[in-house]
Amino acid sequence: MSTQFLKFEQQVKATPAQVYYAFTNAAALREWLCDVATVVPQVGGRVYLAWNSGYYACGEYTSLKKDEEVEFTWQGRHEPGEMRVNATFLAKDGGTQVLLKHEPIGEGEDWAQAIQQIKQGWEKGLENLASVLKTGEDLRLTLRPIVGIFVGDFTPEQAKSLGVPVTDGLRIDDTVEGLGARAAGLKANDVIVEMAGKAISANSDFGNALQGLRAGDQVEVVIYRGPQKMTLNLELSRRPIPEIPPTNAELAQKIAQLYSELEAELDKFFGAVSDTEASFKIGPNEWSVKEVLAHLIHSERFLQLNLAEVAGGYERWADDFGGNLNASVQATVSAYPTLQELLEEYKHSFAETIALFGNLPEEFEQRKGSYWRTAYNALQAPYHFNIHIEQIRTSIEAARAA
Repeated sequence: MSTQFLKFEQQVKATPAQVYYAFTNAAALREWLCDVATVVPQVGGRVYLAWNSGYYACGEYTSLKKDEEVEFTWQGRHEPGEMRVNATFLAKDGGTQVLLKHEPIGEGEDWAQAIQQIKQGWEKGLENLASVLKTGEDLRLTLRPIVGIFVGDFTPEQAKSLGVPVTDGLRIDDTVEGLGARAAGLKANDVIVEMAGKAISANSDFGNALQGLRAGDQVEVVIYRGPQKMTLNLELSRRPIPEIPPTNAELAQKIAQLYSELEAELDKFFGAVSDTEASFKIGPNEWSVKEVLAHLIHSERFLQLNLAEVAGGYERWADDFGGNLNASVQATVSAYPTLQELLEEYKHSFAETIALFGNLPEEFEQRKGSYWRTAYNALQAPYHFNIHIEQIRTSIEAARAA
C-alpha cells in the first residue's frame, strides 16, 4: 500500500467551531469548496461534493471530533483508488490552524492527473476558506468575470417559434448595459450553445466555461439568432461588488431603502394603467401584465424562502432551473384577479422581505460566508425587476395601440 500523501496547512481567522461547521454543513461547504454538496455529519454519514466542471467526490465520514477533527473517505471521479481526508483544527494565534492530509496517494501515470487536481483543489479551497471565514468574501465569485446576460426559459416550443434549429442551449432574456455581452452584440432571444470552447446547455455550464478566466479575457461565444449560427467575440467584464454592510441592522436599512425606491417606481408606472390593458396579451405565448406581476410575486416568495433556509443553515439545492410553471402563474392571477389586487400583493411581498431581513438572528452575521453571500445577492441592481418592467411597458403600449 502506498504511504504517499498530500499535506496542506492554512491559518484561518476564525474559531475551531466555525471551521468545523465549514467542513460538516452542506451550505457552508458550497460557500468555500464546491458547487454542490450533500452531507450527513455523523460517522457513516454520506459526503458528496461536486463541481460544475463535472468532477465529483463521494465517501463517508469516518471520524468526527466536534470542533477538533473531521475525517472522511474520498473517491473522486475517474480516480484510480479510494483515499481519505483528515482535517484537524487547532486554536492558534487568535484563529485556527487547519492541517489537512489527503492519502494514500498512488504512483504511476494513472495517479499523475489525480494528484495535480487534488493538490490544486485543496490549495484554492483552503485559501477561499480563509477568506470566507474572515470577511465572508467568496474568491471564486469576486475574482470570476461576468458575461452580463439574463437567462430565460428555452423550451422546444420556443425554439420552434424563434426558428432555432436546436433545443439545447441558453436563451437570453436580456443583456446588461455596460457589460461584455451587450458590447459583443448579444441580444434578447439569442441562444448560446458554446462559450470559450465549451458546450452550453444549462446555467451550471457557465461556471465551468469561466473557470480559470479573468475580467478582460476574450472568449468566443457561439449562438443561434433564429436559424442563423453565429460566432461573436466577447470581452469578459469585471464583476461589480457592492459594499457589504457589517451588520444585519445596516443591511436591513439598505434593503428597506431599495424596496422603497421600487415601490415608488411601481406607483408611478401603474398610475394610469387599466385592468383591461393589464389583461392584454401580445401573442398566445406571451404573458399579460397581470401574469408578469404574478411571476414577480413568485420571485419575491422564492427569495424569502431561500433567505430563511440560508439563515437556518439548511439550504435546499436544485441541479438546474426548472422553468416558470404556467399553472402557478395562472393560480396567482386567479387568486388576485385585478391589477390592483396583484399590485397590493406584490407590495405586501416587499414588506415581508424587508421584515425578514430586519428580523434575521444576530448570530447569522457571524456566519460570514452565508451573510456575505446573502448581502451580495440582495444588493445587486434590480435587473430582474427592470427587465420585466420593460416587458410590461411593451405590453401596455401594444394594448393601447390595438
